[in-house]
Amino acid sequence: MRPVGRCWRAALVWARARGAALRTTAGRRRASGLSGELRGEPDRFGGVSVRLAQGGALDRLDAAAFRSALRAAMHEWRSEGKIAVWLHIPILQSRFIAPAASLGFRFHHAESDSSMLTLWLGEGPSRLPAYATHQVGVAGAVFDESTRKILVVQDRNKVKNMWKFPGGLSEPGEDVGDTAVREVFEETGIKSEFRSLLSIRQQHSLPTAFGKSDMYIICRLQPHSFTINCCPQECLRCEWVDLVDLVRAGNTTPITSRVARLLLYGHREGFDKVDLTMEELPAASTGLLYKLYHRELPEECAL
Repeated sequence: MRPVGRCWRAALVWARARGAALRTTAGRRRASGLSGELRGEPDRFGGVSVRLAQGGALDRLDAAAFRSALRAAMHEWRSEGKIAVWLHIPILQSRFIAPAASLGFRFHHAESDSSMLTLWLGEGPSRLPAYATHQVGVAGAVFDESTRKILVVQDRNKVKNMWKFPGGLSEPGEDVGDTAVREVFEETGIKSEFRSLLSIRQQHSLPTAFGKSDMYIICRLQPHSFTINCCPQECLRCEWVDLVDLVRAGNTTPITSRVARLLLYGHREGFDKVDLTMEELPAASTGLLYKLYHRELPEECAL
């Protein structure tokens, strides 16, 4: 007769093995039911975009079962000739990032509430486009032609208190002219109107852009108010100064000095000599409008 203790141990081992088998089977069933969630939407470039939804079968799925389902989906995508996969994972489903990475997925970018992973299925090196490489900063050169005064500020958070034009980063979906008007008002309380682009600076490996490149655009603005209400959190000083004094000043940034000279030349000879003006044109691909900036064409070039 077998000792009682051994019987209990054998029964316990059998129960654990049985439970593991049942969990594996249940996991496979749940994974097999994910065909809809992982089917995705094909794009015109031969890839497929998959957006994981919160709730439903995914909430009850563990990482191993998700990996099995994703691997099966990858086999299906390859058989269909797909060349790439874009996998959108909400932040609350982040436990699925590691199993996806183990199958070859890599980070493409992240937003505040989600991440995008990609997998190249085509031949040769990946041809998927990289994510955004630049941030866009915009400044407003608010110039009053009647008084020859221009609005300048000194940043509170800079080591050197140099005179510059008020400005900041453009928000997603915001036109650069609107950024300039908004930033000028937020920093100085001055209302203004966009007139033209004056300059564009490109700079690479910028520490404040997390090592990415930076586009810095200066717009010429026309003032609609003149009483300064300086933002104490951002600006140390805000002043209207004579444009000639700004050109001659030593405590300005190099780009501020150069744009001040452009403005002085435009004020004397006509702003058509320095302005890049804007015109809205229809976008062929979306049916929406886009803004094109360029020097004014001579009248004899018009059709």
